[in-house]
This record gives sequence, C-alpha cells and structure tokens, in this order.
Amino acid sequence: MSSTLRLYPFLALGFAGLSLAMAAWARRHRKTPDQRERERRLRISTLGRITDGTVIDVSEMRLSGTDELQLIIYQYDVAGVSYEASQDVTQLRHRVDLHSCRIGLPASIKYDPTNPGNSIVIAENWTGLRQ
Repeated sequence: MSSTLRLYPFLALGFAGLSLAMAAWARRHRKTPDQRERERRLRISTLGRITDGTVIDVSEMRLSGTDELQLIIYQYDVAGVSYEASQDVTQLRHRVDLHSCRIGLPASIKYDPTNPGNSIVIAENWTGLRQ
C-alpha cells in the first residue's frame, strides 16, 4: 500500500508536465485572427447561398500609425428579414478598389444558410460586387 502512495507524486508531476506541453503546443499552433477570417470567407464562398443586396457605404479608417481598415457596408434580405453588415476588405485590396464602389451599387451577397447574419460580399475566389 505504501509503495503505491509513493507513485502519486510522480504521476501528478508527469500529468502536470504533459498538460504544460499540450498547452504550449496549442498556443504555438493557434490561428491568427486574419487566418480565421480568411477561413470564414472561403467557407461562405464555397457553401453559402447567394441573395441580392446593396452597398450602402464604404469606409476607410486610420488605426494606429499607418494601419488602415477598409470596410464595405451592405444590406440584404433573407426570408423576409433585413440584414445590414460590414466586411473588412483590407486583406483583399488587390481584389477591390473602394474608390470605384458607389453607394447604392447592387451586389450579390453570399451568406451562411444556417446563420444568415454571417455573410460576405467578396472573398479570395469570389466577388459579388458589380461594376
């Protein structure tokens, strides 16, 4: 009986070490917000449904120093419910010129059929902006 009691501290120490190693591995392999947003856009562009919408505004905001945030604000309807959303298109500058986007411009919107509030107007492999 006493020999098994002597093993408990070693088991606890081994478990703690394994837990720390797993936490360190998970932290190193955590996705950045940009990676998660890119995956969201690609998932919606692949699996999403299309509806008609309208660009209601474009906005460029200066963040700290030289960083800039570019947004497209749009509205669309799904099953009689109106949605107004914005999409950060800063990472997609090569695909869209905000200065050519006109307010009131018709657009195709892709949305998640299980959550219609989750939508995009542009992705790496698709664009709903009409020229």
